[in-house]
Amino acid sequence: MASKSDQSNMEVKKTEKELLLELENLKAENKKLKKTKRFGLLWEDKPERFEKDSVNALPILKEKRGKFKNITSKKEEDFNILIEGDNYHSLSVLNYTHSKKVDVIYIDPPYNTGNKDFIYNDYYVDKEDRFRHSKWLSFMEKRLKLSKNLLKNNGVIFISIDDNELAQLKLLCDEIYGENNLIGLFTWVRKKKGSNLSKEFRKITEYVIAYKENDDITLYGQSAYAEKQVPLLNRPNNISILLFEANKIFVGLSIENGVLKKGLFGDGELTVELLNDIKIENSIIVSPFKIKGRFRWSQKTVNEEIENGSIFTASKTFRINVSRYNQADKFKSPSSLLSTGDNIGTNEDATEELRNIFIDRDKLPFDYPKPLSLIKYLIASATKNNKYATILDYMAGTGTTGHAILELNEEDGGNRKFILCTNNENKICEEVTWERMRRISKGYTNMKGEKVKGLDGNLKYLKTDFIKIDKTTDNLRNKMVDSSTEILCLKENTFNLVKDDYEKNKVKIFKNSNKYTAILFDLFYFDNFVNELKKLKDKPVSVYVFSYTKDFSKEEFGDLGIDFTIEAIPEKVLEIYKKIFNF
Repeated sequence: MASKSDQSNMEVKKTEKELLLELENLKAENKKLKKTKRFGLLWEDKPERFEKDSVNALPILKEKRGKFKNITSKKEEDFNILIEGDNYHSLSVLNYTHSKKVDVIYIDPPYNTGNKDFIYNDYYVDKEDRFRHSKWLSFMEKRLKLSKNLLKNNGVIFISIDDNELAQLKLLCDEIYGENNLIGLFTWVRKKKGSNLSKEFRKITEYVIAYKENDDITLYGQSAYAEKQVPLLNRPNNISILLFEANKIFVGLSIENGVLKKGLFGDGELTVELLNDIKIENSIIVSPFKIKGRFRWSQKTVNEEIENGSIFTASKTFRINVSRYNQADKFKSPSSLLSTGDNIGTNEDATEELRNIFIDRDKLPFDYPKPLSLIKYLIASATKNNKYATILDYMAGTGTTGHAILELNEEDGGNRKFILCTNNENKICEEVTWERMRRISKGYTNMKGEKVKGLDGNLKYLKTDFIKIDKTTDNLRNKMVDSSTEILCLKENTFNLVKDDYEKNKVKIFKNSNKYTAILFDLFYFDNFVNELKKLKDKPVSVYVFSYTKDFSKEEFGDLGIDFTIEAIPEKVLEIYKKIFNF
């Protein structure tokens, strides 16, 4: 039996062990605290309704049916996309279809003014809500993180905001995009006059904050705009013209009997040939051109001068004068102030634009819309040298971004494509966003009774849906593959159905002007699928094959004699969804 002295020593030793263990725990906790951020935003994360909707369910896409048929103005062109549903679910799907494929994101989120502009879990957030900012930050953080994955390395995001959440948004974006990737803060003059009812401060401005994804980019200012160009279908026999671009006159020449003739350029004789169809407005023809013949400058030098901004003017005798551009001012950067002085419209202009489109409505479909000129300016600033850019707006509202892109394409001959995402609260997606796109694409009559020409945009209307998460992994794979058609078509932008043998041998084939997308939903019909692939020789083929593993090689197809890529489905989709939804 141990003495009291022995018992006391055991207790001391036990206490020492406990102290050592506690010390180790404190060291671990201190190490953990050092890793946590010491400066930035902290808020209480508030769950959203969509998280309840997503319990044991994964988002897919379905084509919108009924009267919402494809808007097809140009048969050979790819589709612009409208997705109806919670933008979190839309962004989840886009994380598979458009990872690192988006050039520009523009969003106009709720400003959280407390004046019924921000709905969270079916209720308006008012100024007295003590979690007002936390709810907004929770809402924004989830979506900004998902959309960041979509931007190319040289991509840019523009976010409209006012002073209610500007400070919080800046810190949040610093955290998500990195403080060093802040491009700048634009101040937009949204009203010509402040409210006379305000006793404290006349508020006439809002903001657009811009961040780049990673690589350095150049934003262009007002010079990003090109003059409006209208195709000249019947070329004149005899005309003297000036070529110009973005208000810069390049060269004078003449057309005789439909053939371009020579003029004088400096000390040399030359001929000028247009590289594309002639476009004309107000008797001035706008078109890319190439110079041939004896000339003191090489074509390369001429191109560089034009790119750098040198101005070419012609006299009546076609004598060409060159105003050399100051290389120090090679690029005109955008101004941080966006105002009517830069031809940037106001809220009043935006309201007028909507009234002109929706003259058959008693009430405008949206409060405080953004003007077309603002969105055009921002998108043009980022895509002056990339007129095939993809632009995303996942808070699309009335569809101003889509409208702005179609106008911009019409003006500078671009072929930018857009993806618009919005919910359908109060039927805004059906009756406003889609309807606006339909009217401006097909043409409409404005308030003055004037016919407004359509902008020729193709649009596909999709809607989010869900499949239940099955406890059996193979069953989940099967359900995901069976529901993958629209997702794969969106990924490849191939929506024109070429072959549908789904009921017979589980094969579907789609195409656009550049490629095919071929889907095999069941490996049992592999031989039938191979025979169909062998027929697709005129364009490259993106092949998708159902597989229980993520590996499926080209070698398994043998010699098809076609240009194709291969991806096994649905593993890559499920991998992305596992990260997003933690199932």
